[in-house]
Amino acid sequence: MTTVDGPRAAAEKALDRFGAIDLLVNNAGITHVEPLLEASPAHWDEIMAVNLRAPFLLAQALAPQMIAQRYGKIVNVSSLSGVVALDDHGAYCASKGGLNMLTKVMACEWARHNIQANAVCPTVILTPMGEKVWGAPEKGGPMLAKIPAGRFGRPVEVADVVLFLCSPASDMICGEIMMVDGGYAAL
Repeated sequence: MTTVDGPRAAAEKALDRFGAIDLLVNNAGITHVEPLLEASPAHWDEIMAVNLRAPFLLAQALAPQMIAQRYGKIVNVSSLSGVVALDDHGAYCASKGGLNMLTKVMACEWARHNIQANAVCPTVILTPMGEKVWGAPEKGGPMLAKIPAGRFGRPVEVADVVLFLCSPASDMICGEIMMVDGGYAAL
């Protein structure tokens, strides 16, 4: 996902194998935790490539076929940090904020073709990346204190929202940025 050719090749391979693609879930994501004053341009570029450019390239490659069949669903897995700033996450926050806006543009341009594009914005989810960044009590404790539900999320809680957005039950939901954050953004 870090290259221009990678997402395009993945889309082409999927179309060759399945003939038609109804659902695209952009779920790849990376981060480098570093203060803005210490952030390296190489890390910035890598985060933008995976978190923002790859979803754009995959959607750009698959949307023409979705438009032709007049049906499709695109779910971009973004982050709470695409809505709320976090220390030491400048590039990650910028990439996810950009992904949220890209989702809205997809909705504006493709809803008329019966394609629903939405984003899911989880708080800290206890994946290996979440554990690595937030697992230490001195790092995770202050973040946990900001979540009214009093806990971090589980992967299945995000998967359930993605599943809903990929189902016919969400056919009238388009261009939404859905928080899965235990109430964090409500504060």
